[in-house]
Amino acid sequence: MPTFPPFTVFDVETTGLDPRRGHRIIEIAALRIENGTILHTQPFESYVNPERSIPLEASQVNKITDAMVRNAPTIDAVLPQFLSFAAGSILVAHNAEFDMSFLHNEKEFCWGYVELPECLCTMRLSQSMFPHEFRHNLDTLAMRLKLPLPSDRHRALPDVLLAATAFGKMLEMGKIASIEDLRKRSSFASLARK
Repeated sequence: MPTFPPFTVFDVETTGLDPRRGHRIIEIAALRIENGTILHTQPFESYVNPERSIPLEASQVNKITDAMVRNAPTIDAVLPQFLSFAAGSILVAHNAEFDMSFLHNEKEFCWGYVELPECLCTMRLSQSMFPHEFRHNLDTLAMRLKLPLPSDRHRALPDVLLAATAFGKMLEMGKIASIEDLRKRSSFASLARK
């Protein structure tokens, strides 16, 4: 069994799809994977007050309302807490380019310099493992790997657990033997490195 560094699988829920258009994070959740074990009982989970209203279209998808985030901390408090939770690990996300684009944008709202860790992408890993398949979204990947879908999809923590389980299963199925091999198969041009 190969030895990998710790991973932090995370997901964000947002007010929209494009941080360049002012869309903001409204929820972050994460689980660490250490020595191949998902630490289910020690999650990171926080609502984030986006300091603006949540559009109806976003609320219909993630079921998060203005009332749910009204008294939540703002990103300048939540992002450092999340990064402290993830310290010493490599980030992992499904469609990591999306999640990292939001983290990259949101760090501008924090005091001082915020460094984002390396992030690997389970969608890219799926594309490398199943190159003849057309779809690689999380629902399709879960069905391909015969993983049950949570009833509360599009909420950060259930999505994280699903992505973490899929990640572990792909590591096993792909016989990925080193972090270098994993990086080749699951990295993207990380905004964290800019």
